[in-house]
Amino acid sequence: MRKPDQIVLVVTFFGFSWLAMQVAHELGHVLGAVMTGGRVTNVILHPLTISRTDVHPNPRPLLVAWAGPVFGAFLPAIMYLIARGIRLPGLFLFRFFAGFCLIANGAYIGGGAFTALADAGDMLRHGSSICQLSLFGVVTTAMGLYLWNGLGPHFGFGKGQGGVDRRATLASFILLTILVTAEIVMAVR
Repeated sequence: MRKPDQIVLVVTFFGFSWLAMQVAHELGHVLGAVMTGGRVTNVILHPLTISRTDVHPNPRPLLVAWAGPVFGAFLPAIMYLIARGIRLPGLFLFRFFAGFCLIANGAYIGGGAFTALADAGDMLRHGSSICQLSLFGVVTTAMGLYLWNGLGPHFGFGKGQGGVDRRATLASFILLTILVTAEIVMAVR
């Protein structure tokens, strides 16, 4: 097993997944705002901060609040299904990313049902129930864990562990580098 390749793959793809999940989530808020006549005043995407989208005026705040986690969870899942359908190489990376986005958005909203912070707080203030947020959290998190099941050997863990695919490691490193660079350049503007 090539331990350095494994470490680079795990660290860079986790980092990429976190940042790309934020992009998909915020894109959902932006699309929700645009579709409902809201005006996006600011989108914060930076590798060293938590992402955020500001909308003013926001004629449909409940829809805009839900659009982020729904789009952020399901766009990557749809991308994975397309990649699987056309048999793209490195499919396990698409599968991991889809699972990551489902889990991250699900835990964020499901856990937020009890803390009323950020998007979950907006959802609760504008008419969603704790049960709706909890159900979203349970369903998406379970779907994400289902997608993650069996991926360990691709990352050099568990039974059948062997060397990780060096091409996947390189792709992951490049993807993270591009995303971090783009976010920093956009933040400087």
